[in-house]
Amino acid sequence: MATTLIKTTADGRKLEVVGLAIMLDGTLEAFDLMEVKLHPNRRKIWEVSPDAVYMAGRVTLTQEEADKVSEAFNAAEAEILASPAAINERFRIAMMWRARSEGIE
Repeated sequence: MATTLIKTTADGRKLEVVGLAIMLDGTLEAFDLMEVKLHPNRRKIWEVSPDAVYMAGRVTLTQEEADKVSEAFNAAEAEILASPAAINERFRIAMMWRARSEGIE
């Protein structure tokens, strides 16, 4: 899996995307982004970081940084879906659903 640096925080920690996970200084921070406007503490977040558009766990992101995360997620997903194991798993699930629809369990 490729590692994509998103930003370095004010205290020097690296926020990176590894596969389908967002890591802060090597530890899992989040699996997805949340819009600040939907966050329950949005007013406090905007007081501290007025340019924040998304949250990755506890870390605020600008639109450009969130775009980098989305691009990294898309690349990782494409890599995963192209792997032979993922292709075999999709065929296995399709055959299982077909068998169920024909009454074979």
